[in-house]
Amino acid sequence: MKSPHIPVLLDEVLESFSQVDEGYFVDCTLGYAGHSSAVLARYGHLKHIGIDRDSEALAFSRERLAPFEGRTTLYRGTFATLLPTLEEAPITALLADFGVSSLQLDKVERGFSFESETLDMRMDSEATLSAYEVVNGYSQEKLEYIFDTYGEVRSYRKLAGEVVMERAKAPITSAKALSEIAKRVIPAGGKIHPATLMFQAIRIEVNNELGEIEGLLDALEAKHYAGEVVSLITFHSLEDRLVKNRFKQWSLNCICDPHAMRCTCGKNHALGKPLSRKPLTASKEELRTNPRSRSAKLRSFRFQ
Repeated sequence: MKSPHIPVLLDEVLESFSQVDEGYFVDCTLGYAGHSSAVLARYGHLKHIGIDRDSEALAFSRERLAPFEGRTTLYRGTFATLLPTLEEAPITALLADFGVSSLQLDKVERGFSFESETLDMRMDSEATLSAYEVVNGYSQEKLEYIFDTYGEVRSYRKLAGEVVMERAKAPITSAKALSEIAKRVIPAGGKIHPATLMFQAIRIEVNNELGEIEGLLDALEAKHYAGEVVSLITFHSLEDRLVKNRFKQWSLNCICDPHAMRCTCGKNHALGKPLSRKPLTASKEELRTNPRSRSAKLRSFRFQ
């Protein structure tokens, strides 16, 4: 069964799990099962748990993973909520790919595309908050905050002002109309579409993406297994910073105040160590076949 989504950094993900023992592989962002099917095919000693909040993706993946019946279980929901509730053990490998799937981006009715006639951006189609409510209901100050904090848009004040001025005439009902507003404020000519960072900011707000990542990291910190390998794929600096800083924190033996005269904590607090000093990125060959992998970064951590 052909997937509508090309899994990024697949070879690197597979290699990160090359030393894991028997147990469960948890794919926190199952999507269209590109990573999951490859891991199951490569590592016959692993059982599988797939988590996703997108019912359309789960339906597709259930069919795609049929050849691995008996080894795989799928759950619908957010990974930050579901992971702490899993009773399956031990978990020896865990993956999260924080990117939006190609099908979600390309399906215009999902409202992620710059050309979409709808304004949605929900990963879970049953969620109450959509991009429409954010764009048409948030105050100018709140729009400025998310454009600045989640999109790192330089002209965030002007952009928020333009959105508020435009919606005063009539509600903004399409992603296409929203992207046209961005074009008026942000000059074209860069490597990315003028609306990219604004759309990123709204998508993060709608889906609580950074909160979900924090929740996942908190769950792993609270409960993990000896030898468990965690591989996390990020797509922008906000996500990568969360993962990088938490992996650094988990690697510290000494947790004393840096200004303390001497260590009194025992220097035995490290939870494990990263598998590589720097994040892994797409090869030239992958960039040629899948341009959407250009911003992907993989960081892996092994718990001790």
